Amino acid sequence: MTRTRISLAVALLAAAALLAGALPEQETAVPATASRLTLAQAWPHAARADLRDLGLEPLLFLDATTAAGTVDDGGHTRLVVGERELRRLPADARFDNLTMAGQDLLWTETAEDGRTEIWTARPRGGPVPRRLTADTGNILLYGNQYDLVVAEGRVHWAAADGDASTEIRSVPLAGGAVRTTVEKGQWALSAWPWLTDDVGGQAGEIRLRNMRTGAEQRVTAGAAEWTMCSPAWCRVMVMSGDGLARIDLMRPDGSQRHRIAGPGTQAAVNDVAVLDRFEVLSEPRPDSDLTGTAGLIVHDVRAGRTVHLTVAADLAASRDGMLWWSTGDREATVWHTLDLRTV
Repeated sequence: MTRTRISLAVALLAAAALLAGALPEQETAVPATASRLTLAQAWPHAARADLRDLGLEPLLFLDATTAAGTVDDGGHTRLVVGERELRRLPADARFDNLTMAGQDLLWTETAEDGRTEIWTARPRGGPVPRRLTADTGNILLYGNQYDLVVAEGRVHWAAADGDASTEIRSVPLAGGAVRTTVEKGQWALSAWPWLTDDVGGQAGEIRLRNMRTGAEQRVTAGAAEWTMCSPAWCRVMVMSGDGLARIDLMRPDGSQRHRIAGPGTQAAVNDVAVLDRFEVLSEPRPDSDLTGTAGLIVHDVRAGRTVHLTVAADLAASRDGMLWWSTGDREATVWHTLDLRTV
């Protein structure tokens, strides 16, 4: 998957297929929210907004009110920040993987034939957009915040190199030649300088490898557990005969393991513990299969509490410490933003 925005309904259906069994009907109901703090109660000073008539499909929020995304005008797909058009591509091409590095916005452009380039621009004015490289190899895009990793003055990404190894490619932010190193095995980028062989949640052992030192951390989950890890935290989906029994968080070494959610809850975004602190979760309702909406909550690992965002989110996404979700319908969509960096 190449996009970061996640349909809660699709995520729920995919998770159900992975769990190979439906949850009992009484376990799909949204838990009572009376004991949970609302967003305004928990984080009254956090930067947030409710935006109507956005006019674009958001792929990133630079802050609570500034969206970067695409506009389809029929013949072209345009990349827009606020009211400024950065790039225009044929309708069958796409923009993905937007991320900020200082004052620079980075993104990928993929043509209909699958060729992918990396571009950059100053979103709030400055020189025209420039291509950093078209030499991306067989780029691997998983739809998470680590598809493009900016570190040490370079943009890094992973590319397939057969079944036995993975290329870790990079290009200077100022432009220049692409540098490639080869890692034995199948890997994806994680928080710099780590790699992971977990590319979408898996049972059994997960490996994390530090590219600087070569050190490896092996994460072992139980036979009835589905695990996804960053270098800081692992999300563990614990199964029972009826389906999902609970969701735990733990450190990759197995320490500090604790339950954060019960049955009927799913991860709402790909990334584990955003900013190493916030686990974004969805709670299906009895009518979720019909409406495509679900409740949206955030578990604050540091505070040890769960905060209620909405009972009926349609889409949810997170990148660069920003969280956003939509409510309403196509005719009256409202985008809600929360800058988790300000919590």
